[in-house]
Amino acid sequence: MIHYLHREQVIPAPLGHVWDYFATPSNLNVITPPDMKFEIIAGEDARMYAGQMIEYRVEFVRGLRSLWLTEIAHMKAGEFFVDEQRVGPYRFWYHEHHFKPVSNGVKMTDKVTYAAPFGPLGELATLLWIRPRLEGIFDFRHQKIVELFGGA
Repeated sequence: MIHYLHREQVIPAPLGHVWDYFATPSNLNVITPPDMKFEIIAGEDARMYAGQMIEYRVEFVRGLRSLWLTEIAHMKAGEFFVDEQRVGPYRFWYHEHHFKPVSNGVKMTDKVTYAAPFGPLGELATLLWIRPRLEGIFDFRHQKIVELFGGA
């Protein structure tokens, strides 16, 4: 089954500043919860570009680290980028990041389309653990962005 997560946040900063921050892969370390033990293995040495492969290790379950390889599949500088999982914990992962100037800064929209592995067992895990965990990751990210850029 396919699942969706949608988040919006207004960042009180100029578009160029916001885009520069999110187009720098190493900044993922800052906006990812520390308990995930997020570590970029390869791909953080260049500003984001379409076709870029970024390899991480991440701990979704305590004590169990997973390899996660994503590709920046689509990108239009200053407007959007899409990361797609190539190898990792999900059966399917497609994450759109959109940036739109608004009167009080930049509206950032995240649209995540995902599916868990393992059929019915994965659906149960989505209900009990995966969805709440994703919500928590994006809640953490929201708060970090407020700390970094200001706003509510």
